[in-house]
Order: sequence, then structure tokens, then C-alpha cells
Amino acid sequence: MKRLLSLLVGFAIGAAAGYALMTLFSPVSGDELRSNMREHYEASLKAGREAAAKRRAELEKELADLRAGNTGEPV
Repeated sequence: MKRLLSLLVGFAIGAAAGYALMTLFSPVSGDELRSNMREHYEASLKAGREAAAKRRAELEKELADLRAGNTGEPV
């Protein structure tokens, strides 16, 4: 348990230091940086949702085929 806590604390300190260095040495202003990060975050969420919806549709079709007795395997 102590090792896990040390790992998490180290990760948090590293993330905070990385964020601080990124904001200090970024070639864009703070507002522009936050805007860019927000846009990237929203684009990532959109891509994830689209991938999840596509996979869900595939799985629902597969389930419907299995319920209908169609395994999709050649006979």
C-alpha cells in the first residue's frame, strides 16, 4: 500500500511540474493555451464518443444476429 501511495504522489508531483513547465515555456499566451487545450479535449471526447457509438452498433448487430441464429459463419 505504501508503494502505491508513493507512486501516486510521485505521479501527481510530476504532473504538476510538467504543467508548470508547459505553461512557463509555452510559445502562446495563457488564454490561447487554455483554449487550445480545451479544443483538443473536446475533439478527443467527440472522437471517443463516435468510436463508442460505432462499436456499440457493431455489437448490437452481432447480438441481433446471434439471437436470430445467424452466426455469420459459413456452413
